[in-house]
Amino acid sequence: MYSSNLKGFILAMVSSAFIGSSFIIKKKGLRRAGVNGPRASVGGYGYLLEPLWWIGMITMIVGEIANFVAYIYAPAVLVTPLGALSIIVSAVLAHFMLKEKLQKMGTLGCLLCIVGSTVIVLHAPEEESLSSVEQIWELAIQPAFLLYTAAAVAITLVLVLHCAPRCGQTNIMVYIGICSIIGSLTVMSIKAIGIAIELTLEGTNQLKYFQTWIFAMVAITCIITQLNYLNMALDTFNTAVVSPIYYALFTSFTILASAIMFKDYSGQSASSIASELCGFITVLSGTAILHSTREPDPPIITDLYTPISPRVSWYIQGNGELWKQKDEDGSPPTFITILRQDYFKIWFLARRL
Repeated sequence: MYSSNLKGFILAMVSSAFIGSSFIIKKKGLRRAGVNGPRASVGGYGYLLEPLWWIGMITMIVGEIANFVAYIYAPAVLVTPLGALSIIVSAVLAHFMLKEKLQKMGTLGCLLCIVGSTVIVLHAPEEESLSSVEQIWELAIQPAFLLYTAAAVAITLVLVLHCAPRCGQTNIMVYIGICSIIGSLTVMSIKAIGIAIELTLEGTNQLKYFQTWIFAMVAITCIITQLNYLNMALDTFNTAVVSPIYYALFTSFTILASAIMFKDYSGQSASSIASELCGFITVLSGTAILHSTREPDPPIITDLYTPISPRVSWYIQGNGELWKQKDEDGSPPTFITILRQDYFKIWFLARRL
């Protein structure tokens, strides 16, 4: 068991490094794409033509593959919380590459994430051995997990159809909520596929079962949905805010889904469960500190009347000519006269700008 968990731990570490880096690379790609066309946050897909975004995408795929294999060897309650390491990678790289300042308290947040992850690893439960995809299917159709799945789909539809069009651009929880809830179903499907592949490679063909293909279709659908709304979240909000909140929600829902479907905590002592919960709370505390110590992205300029710089002011003189003065050069003119007959001339000049 410990050898299997160790393999899962190493793969989860590798996965976190790649996924944390992918956030930064994709963010830079999204910024470049937003210069030449509609941003992803407003429904634009210009980032698909941006090579840097694809490099970030490939990096994320490599990380997800490592994560995929980690779920074969270790339970979700061990692998998923280790995603906290991707937050540390993302925060540090954002500090140097995106100029999103990491304050001193952010370092404490990173340390708490490491400590919490260590506690979780030391008290990870032993996973039940499964011999066929049909066994996994029986776990997936048990009433408790079907109820969770129905609730997850219903909440996601409400967020996508009702909340996203109305407040998705202002409320970070909308896009990340969609990614996190759907992500828990993604992990359950990927774990089933991983076990099916492992059993097939060992000589027991699992591809002949229709359940394997159902899990595959669910995983593909969920992954596409996650990527779409994660791109929208990254393009709308600060990376250092998106990463920890996404991690906290995604991990919480995944642990809940795994506990319901695979009964991870069955047979564990109360002290082990309490230790894992303490470790998870410690990780959440670290992500909360990271979130609270980061500055939000500046507002996006959407019209001609937004100042070009917070230190530059534009004034219209009585003759209709434009005059610019930087704040540091001195105080603005004390008297500005705008004649009524110059109204249309001023309007024309504003349109030219």
